[in-house]
Amino acid sequence: MKNEMTYIKLKKYGSADGLVPDRAPIPNPGRGEVLIKVEAAGVNRPDILQRTGNYTPPPGASDVLGLEVAGKIVSLGEEVKGWQVGDEVCALVASGGYAEFCVAPGPQCLPVPKGLSMVEAAGLPETFFTVWTNVFERGRLKSGETVLIHGGTSGIGTTAIQLAHAFGATVLTTAGSDEKCAFCEKIGAKKAINYRTKDFVKEVASLTDGKGVDLILDMVGGPYIEKNIAALTVEGRLVQIAFLQESSVMIDFLPMMLKRLTLTGSTLRPRSVEQKEAIAHALKKNVWPLLEKGIVKPIIFKTFPLAQAAEAHRLMESSAHIGKIILETN
Repeated sequence: MKNEMTYIKLKKYGSADGLVPDRAPIPNPGRGEVLIKVEAAGVNRPDILQRTGNYTPPPGASDVLGLEVAGKIVSLGEEVKGWQVGDEVCALVASGGYAEFCVAPGPQCLPVPKGLSMVEAAGLPETFFTVWTNVFERGRLKSGETVLIHGGTSGIGTTAIQLAHAFGATVLTTAGSDEKCAFCEKIGAKKAINYRTKDFVKEVASLTDGKGVDLILDMVGGPYIEKNIAALTVEGRLVQIAFLQESSVMIDFLPMMLKRLTLTGSTLRPRSVEQKEAIAHALKKNVWPLLEKGIVKPIIFKTFPLAQAAEAHRLMESSAHIGKIILETN
């Protein structure tokens, strides 16, 4: 094994121009960790935030961007259980994905689902871990309920639409063009609302006979927060997972009391390995069979060579994509 690898260095916070290829020593796996020869790595919105100086890696994590990878295990740290050198895996990592080699906690690895390529597998961990824990654990979505998913053509959105539909929910979603709305309906949404031309609160009321939805998954924030509360039914739940707009707003909480709503949210990156391991077990049991049967699949929009990470970021910032953007090391 060569002693050095190519990785993407963040020269300075700011624009995508700060992302440049560089060389560094290959990292060594610590206790409970595996070293993965990365074939593909996912690009995610938190990477943009980190690049602009608005999302600090957890203590002890590398400052190299990248939260998910797929590849082959090439070495094991001490006390690794369940994995061997040569296993093909995808993994959720706290950092370091934009590189030819990446260290990952063993419990945060999952086998590449049968029938999926490495590129497809690299598009799974960040969105599937996030959607499972927020929609099905915190949000308690059940078959027969109605869910509204904002940002329907994002990586999170396309994953949430498919999983909610597969588990028997009626799915409504929002997207920013008629083309994107049509795609959302193709992958499982009953109705997609073009937020640029329609008021989603009024549309939800019309589509639910005035009742409202049981669950909302939101990554927009700002004025959406009050509108989300208005769109929820009695005993409804709002799950906040990000803020494309401001996180600080002034709202009237009386509707929350009158409708007995639950407002919750979470971030994934700072959670412990043990917590992420529990999510991984749930995914392997409940979701991996759906992936292997083709009932649910990662939506890959475009791939870039690792060296073109800056171009991948520019595409994500344009919001012209549908689904996942992936970097390939080969």
